[in-house]
Amino acid sequence: MRRLLRAALASGLLAAAALTSLAVAGPAAADTQICEQYGSTTIGGRYVVMNNRWGTSAQQCINVTSTGFAITSQQGTGSTSGAPVSYPAVYLGCHYTKCSPGTNLPIRVSDIASATSSISYQYVSGATYDAAYDIWLDPSPKTDGVSQQEIMIWFNRQGSIQPIGSIVGNATIGGRTWQVWQGSNGSNAVVSYVAPSAISSWSFSVLDFIRDVQNRGAITNSWYLTSIQAGFEPWIGGAGLAVTDFSAAVNGNGGTTPSNPPTTTPPTGTSSCRITYATNTWNTGLTANVTVANTGSTALNGWALAFTLPAGQSITSSWNAALTGSSGAVTARNIAWNGAIAPGASASFGFQATHTGSTAAPSAFSLNGSPCTTA
Repeated sequence: MRRLLRAALASGLLAAAALTSLAVAGPAAADTQICEQYGSTTIGGRYVVMNNRWGTSAQQCINVTSTGFAITSQQGTGSTSGAPVSYPAVYLGCHYTKCSPGTNLPIRVSDIASATSSISYQYVSGATYDAAYDIWLDPSPKTDGVSQQEIMIWFNRQGSIQPIGSIVGNATIGGRTWQVWQGSNGSNAVVSYVAPSAISSWSFSVLDFIRDVQNRGAITNSWYLTSIQAGFEPWIGGAGLAVTDFSAAVNGNGGTTPSNPPTTTPPTGTSSCRITYATNTWNTGLTANVTVANTGSTALNGWALAFTLPAGQSITSSWNAALTGSSGAVTARNIAWNGAIAPGASASFGFQATHTGSTAAPSAFSLNGSPCTTA
């Protein structure tokens, strides 16, 4: 029923627009304003903030801060018996074609040791909206398009709106009681948890909600967590709504995404991964072969290697990995057949790049959020 572009491939033209007209800003400094329909930027070096005005041609602008964002203008109007007009949000993980910097998502549910988050919302009166916290999962380590299972946590709702599907009961999660809705929007399944009264801030376990959905038979341990998102679905109005603070951390059995990722490589022997980086260079180009070795005692089931290319280098093609970013910060993720790396084993990928003089290797690498040594 009411699902935005982030979840509605059924709306083919809108989905195509999302992929072709995405406007990406650089990392947000103090108070960056975004009015582009699908404009986005990064904050804190690890989250993405997106405007995502998918359901209206009317203007929507957001003001991005170092910890969240605020809607400064929302001129669209949606039918309360239909879908909202947008989903401005901040997220960790992968959404359509953009993954947050250095994320270890997607990660298999069975490999999640903990997944926690903290959120603070600012609400306004006189508007019709919900404050929606989204958790996305898929049977495959999807980094593009729509995942198959959406978990929505409605922290607040104003106006005559309701989640997708119908009420299937109540649940107690995180010490709170939630009204549970379940259904499908035609593109993905949705389980929604609706708070009986507005929640302005909360620190909680994302994994608790994933386990509840798993217990309902909607997903299994072999599915992947692809993204964690917090924002608003406005129908009418919405200026002044804000996510004032957002943080999330997913700790995996084979690596973590800490709140403050290390920026230096630890001494040899303290890391559970080792990177071998070999290049072949010529006057304006190079190829790089990268080997990821698991030097720990636990198997990796899905990996994401983050590194920063030296200035002047730009990737033009790659193989045996899915790359996000072509210059500066780059993240390489496994593809379907090379995601599992047993202790003592390794996986390799490569890319071709242009350069303007410097052919140096990246100075540091992190695997699933943890720093690696280099050979």
